[in-house]
Amino acid sequence: MPTSQPQDHAELADVGRLARRLVNRAVRTARTEDQPLRRLLLDHLGLDAASLPTLSATWPAYEHVNVQVGLEAWLEQGSDRTHQVFGITGLGFMRHMEIVGIGDLLQPSSNGPFASAGVGGVLTIAVPTGPDGQTHPCVSHGIYLVDDGGTRLAIVLQPVDRGPRPEVVLQVTGPDQDRVQAVLGEIRTLASERSVFRGQVISFGFEVFGPGRQVPMNFLERPAVGRDQIVLPAEVLENIERQVLGVGRHSARLLSSGQHLKRGVLLHGAPGTGKTHTVRYLLGRLPEATVIVISGRALERIREACSVARTLQPAIIVVEDVDLIAEQREKTRPGEHPLLFQLLNEMDGLNSAADVTFLLTTNRAELLEPALAARPGRVDLAAELPLPDAGARRQLIRLYQGNLVLDLAQPDSVIDRTEGVTAAFLKELLRKAALLACEDDQSEGPIRVTDTHLTAALDQLLDTRNQLTRVLLGADPPAASGIP
Repeated sequence: MPTSQPQDHAELADVGRLARRLVNRAVRTARTEDQPLRRLLLDHLGLDAASLPTLSATWPAYEHVNVQVGLEAWLEQGSDRTHQVFGITGLGFMRHMEIVGIGDLLQPSSNGPFASAGVGGVLTIAVPTGPDGQTHPCVSHGIYLVDDGGTRLAIVLQPVDRGPRPEVVLQVTGPDQDRVQAVLGEIRTLASERSVFRGQVISFGFEVFGPGRQVPMNFLERPAVGRDQIVLPAEVLENIERQVLGVGRHSARLLSSGQHLKRGVLLHGAPGTGKTHTVRYLLGRLPEATVIVISGRALERIREACSVARTLQPAIIVVEDVDLIAEQREKTRPGEHPLLFQLLNEMDGLNSAADVTFLLTTNRAELLEPALAARPGRVDLAAELPLPDAGARRQLIRLYQGNLVLDLAQPDSVIDRTEGVTAAFLKELLRKAALLACEDDQSEGPIRVTDTHLTAALDQLLDTRNQLTRVLLGADPPAASGIP
């Protein structure tokens, strides 16, 4: 009589296999439930989300606010485009060190680097957008789930602070690579068009890139200096205006005639002759221009400054005291100045049609001359700002007088005794005379400065014991100027 034992064994094996499948499915389900961010992506993109194309774009970290503005503008376009945004949580110390890839978030393994990533509220950072204290909230580690007229997309925005140049990264995932590429391009264009830097005066300090580089750029007030406040020889000022203002005013006609717009202007002269004041005047005359001011140490990032200027034309890059980078700072052969040559190379690297002005100032042109001679064509105009002559000194005294009452019986005496001094010297002279007048007359009302006050103040500044003060104010040494 046949036995049924083999059949019983087969049925038991099937039951075992089925049980193992159920256990594995339960484990996978549990893991998915333990990964709410993965579940969120799968629900939005579909079960094949891990196989969808993902493209990314990066910007320097200081562009975070502009990427945010560009992304928000893109999300608002189109009546059939909707979205939800969530914060990515649970990243711990890796939060700012690693790029959180969308593909990584879709991995079911609980052992992956971002297995602990979760969903939470959106963390934002208030980033300055102007000199008046305005800010814009920028998302840090956010994921946008977008329905673009029936096309499902996922966008991740995050800052990454690894390496010497921190970045902001934008990733886009969707069903079609061409569409994903188009979305990235549209956001990039909007980030440039709506840049909060456009038309602003921004300071590129070294802190943007070095220790403490989380500090954003500084927004500065655009100076308002009238032409009547610039006391220079007419020919000198007209040449500067023609090179800086005139090229911009006639840019279209110059380009159509095959002429270049990029220009470099070097203002040189003794300290206190008005180089910075002249720069401030020029910036006020170009209210539409984006101005980038960089300090000596930040010149190591001149490439980034030029990138901003190239994107936001018309633009001006201001480098004050450029002679500081002409001095030896590294172990190189005599006569080599790496930072200065880097600046000159970047100037040369911009397209000649770029409406970008480099405004350089220096107190020691002799340090720059060899480098400029070795790299011709970068600086189109080197304008020397001279010490004020007698007529200019009279103008400067009237300019700095303010509300002072100058009750002078011998006004020419101070003019004769101040030959060889700078505008800064005359400004301090009036302030010192006003202080002496206040000590003599304690009453309220306008300050009345007499010959006695002005002479006493001038005697103090010209005293040989105050030689260092005189030098700091830009006056010639006694032997050169004839000052007693």
